[in-house]
Amino acid sequence: MEQRFRVDLRGVVDLLSHHLYSSPRVYARELLQNAVDAVTARRVLPGPEGPAGEPGRVVFEIDADGTLRVHDNGVGLTEPEVHTFLASVGRTSKRDELGFARQDFLGQFGIGLLSCFMVADTIEVLTRSVTGTPAVRWTGHADGRYSVEVDEAARASTGTTVVLRPRPGSAYWFLPDQVAELVRTYGHLLDVEVVRHAPGTDELRLTEPRAPWEIEHDDPEVRRLHLLDHGTDLLGSRPMDVIDLRVPEAGLVGVGYVLPTANAVQRGGHRVYLKRMLLSENAVGLVPEWAFFVRCVVDASVLRPTANREGLYDDDLLSLVRESLGAQIRDWLLNLSVHHPDRLAAFLRVHHLGVKALAVRDDEMLRLVDAGLPFETSRGTMTLRAFRRNAPVLRYAETVDEFRALAAIASAAGTPLVNAGYAYDTEILERLPRIDRSVTVRRLDPGELAARLEALPAEQEAGLTTFLGVARGVLAEFGCVPLIRQFDPVTVPALYVVSRRAHEQDTVSRSLAQADELWSDVLSAFADVEVEHRPELVFNWRHPLIRRITAGPPGATLRHGIEALYGQALLAGHHPLRAVDTAALNRSFLALLDRAFTGPPAGTGPADAADPPPEEIA
Repeated sequence: MEQRFRVDLRGVVDLLSHHLYSSPRVYARELLQNAVDAVTARRVLPGPEGPAGEPGRVVFEIDADGTLRVHDNGVGLTEPEVHTFLASVGRTSKRDELGFARQDFLGQFGIGLLSCFMVADTIEVLTRSVTGTPAVRWTGHADGRYSVEVDEAARASTGTTVVLRPRPGSAYWFLPDQVAELVRTYGHLLDVEVVRHAPGTDELRLTEPRAPWEIEHDDPEVRRLHLLDHGTDLLGSRPMDVIDLRVPEAGLVGVGYVLPTANAVQRGGHRVYLKRMLLSENAVGLVPEWAFFVRCVVDASVLRPTANREGLYDDDLLSLVRESLGAQIRDWLLNLSVHHPDRLAAFLRVHHLGVKALAVRDDEMLRLVDAGLPFETSRGTMTLRAFRRNAPVLRYAETVDEFRALAAIASAAGTPLVNAGYAYDTEILERLPRIDRSVTVRRLDPGELAARLEALPAEQEAGLTTFLGVARGVLAEFGCVPLIRQFDPVTVPALYVVSRRAHEQDTVSRSLAQADELWSDVLSAFADVEVEHRPELVFNWRHPLIRRITAGPPGATLRHGIEALYGQALLAGHHPLRAVDTAALNRSFLALLDRAFTGPPAGTGPADAADPPPEEIA
């Protein structure tokens, strides 16, 4: 036998207050929304009851005892409509039942009135329909009961009054100033007059229907400054710039404020109105992720809100809006590059990350980055376009540490270098041939750099055979081979160089050492190579220490000196230290210190002449 579900209204109210809505404050929004919808419905009626009649007006009246009455002179309800729309949870609304265009109205859901049960145990609705039928009183209770009665005395004129009395603990939400703040926050842009009446105060108007983007002026720069003033009030600091935004398909119009500092960047944070009523002060998904430097303030008439009317439903239309707003922000950047290069430079100093994210997939933005965004290079900070003027082959270091270790040496070796160690840099450099076919882009292979360093004359290097033999024996423990070259800067005594092939082989060998028997067999196939490539420790003949150490006799001191140079090169190049590397660094450091402080330990000689007497210390 077919049965009907039973709805526990108290449970529904609890669901609304604790899970659907973020705060009881939304009750004011729902009351305002219903009242404005009623006024809008009356406006579209023909004859004297329509636009020719009295102007729409909504009054929030607070009594001395905290009772709130919300009056509107809208379309009103008949008794059958009261049963249909006020006593049916989850039903759509009269805008569909009566054939009005949905986009003309603010509300979309039939559960809005229930939000009032978060602040009141009883909702009383007094309404008289524009059709001329008798007035009706509807009373709903939070436990699910309701009553309807025809009451000619309930309301004399066409429209509706909603009466709420605060439940225990909710009186705060009915304070006159709090009601005014809530209504003004949600509805200040509405084109319906909304006022507040409270004991002992004058009538307070809560709507000023002029959106910031509706500011008009003959001088665009004056209008821009007005918009920036509004952005300052909104953000708490003056925006860097403002962008006009429009998406006709969504009935969207508004502005985007460019945030003044990178520290102010927050994901989302957009202020969105639907049909001029505030939907969210922190909407997300309105612009592409790369445009995180823009804070939007927009009004839309067609976008779909979520059920709690506190966010946007992520559907195909929102995707279209996101793509369109992204294109408009992109066009703004390109316009800056042509007409306002000084403003573009100021913007890039702060928000280069968003521009680089876009340049990874957009050729026009790639051209902007190429010409306008400074990169760190071995020749100093400059744009990629300026760097390429004397470097047909653009070589880059993939990490910041690699760049810092090799930049000076690469420059001295005639191999200028770009630092591509920051977000999106590598992708941008690799895409440069798309806009400049004459450029060749290569990642720097440190092994290639070592091959470019100047070798010693053959007879001079032959005289260093003993030193190189000792170094070869010492470095064999670390899987490294020695070279001796002469290069600048002279302040670098030794350089640890790992070619790509050596790095790949080292990765496989480390994995082999840690793998079990099954994976060891698999990895062995990759390790089986005809030529073994090893990291190189390149000694700099131009450094005075290297000349002295190579002249020293073989022995423990020379071995420890080579170990110390090996460890110093690893640290200078920000290479990871293995256990064997750390042990060698500690061993050489302590051994060299011990040799530096030769002689008997303090306190073992007759008087330790090197130590001052106690009275001199004092």
